[in-house]
Amino acid sequence: MRKYLLLLCWLLAGMMVPALAQDKHSHEEERVVKLSDEVLKEFGIRLAEARLREMPRTVELPGEVVADPDRVVHVVPVARGFVREVFKRWGDRVAAGEILAIIDSPELADLKAAYLSARTRLRLAEELFRREKALWEKKITAEESYLRAKQDLELARIQVKTLAQKLLTLGFSPKEIRSFETGKRPLGRYELRSPISGLVVEKHLVRGEMVGPDRLAFQIADLSEVWVLVSVYRKWLPHVKEGQKVRLDFGPELPPREARIDYVNPILQEDTRSAQARIRLKNPGEVLKPGLLVRVLVDLSGTEKALIVPEGAVQLLEGRPVIFVKKEEGFVPHEVKLGRKHNGWVEVLEGLSPGEIYVAEGALTLKAELEKESRGEGHAH
Repeated sequence: MRKYLLLLCWLLAGMMVPALAQDKHSHEEERVVKLSDEVLKEFGIRLAEARLREMPRTVELPGEVVADPDRVVHVVPVARGFVREVFKRWGDRVAAGEILAIIDSPELADLKAAYLSARTRLRLAEELFRREKALWEKKITAEESYLRAKQDLELARIQVKTLAQKLLTLGFSPKEIRSFETGKRPLGRYELRSPISGLVVEKHLVRGEMVGPDRLAFQIADLSEVWVLVSVYRKWLPHVKEGQKVRLDFGPELPPREARIDYVNPILQEDTRSAQARIRLKNPGEVLKPGLLVRVLVDLSGTEKALIVPEGAVQLLEGRPVIFVKKEEGFVPHEVKLGRKHNGWVEVLEGLSPGEIYVAEGALTLKAELEKESRGEGHAH
């Protein structure tokens, strides 16, 4: 019985092999675009021979977009207290001076009360000093009473000044400090405000909880200008200098940009043994997000031979880059591996050989024709 089962499996396998070969062959035929010379001319499709050309020597270095540390602020409560209101959330835009939250602080209430008490004592000391001075000048009172009143006045002034300095340190302006005496609002209530205009990228407080100066409440980032930090390996350090022009490739979603290296840190990082170079970039629309990876192309001296084709010759087919190569049966899309780009040309590392004839212009037409064939709509000859 086992002998017959093995024979049956062998026969079935023999029948499937031609079928698989036929399917593979038919699939390859589907990947061929056949166009007549008239159609090529009509649609402006130009062919060219793949060959090596001179290309500037460049090195590709990894980079990352980061926020400018000088444009990021941490907002913390100035005194321990309870969160009364929260006005801003993660992702909100804020203007400089805008209120983020309101906090009620018993500690701050005690400090303000001490300041107001000191102000009252200062007024009394000033009045007492004026009276003692007038009596002393008229020889009515002893000089000892006058000097004591003068001393009390100086001590009162020092105490008021000391408490005012504490309030200034907590971020209250002189105008706000003077307004404490009006009594229009609770002494312990204060507003947490944004020091800069920007985006709320972190929020760490909720209504009703206790917070203090040791707790980060908000992080605000101004992303109108960002940095690109470039990892410069030891091998390339002699070639990367401040003021050097570079090309930045952010991927297919964003256009490439040119910039200059602003600073090269001479101290190597311990973990990677590479130095960091800094590039400052204006960021209109804030399209460059911190954490975005960047390909940084740095030109070296001299040129080298490379197999390059016009960027328009490369098309994306099913998410993969291809170049249409002319064969006897028609135009066949070859999947390629790309390298550097320069002035409208792109380097081909794999998938195309020197001497092959490829579609240099009008490749989009062949891509559309191939996609139409895959939908069963046929093609033009």
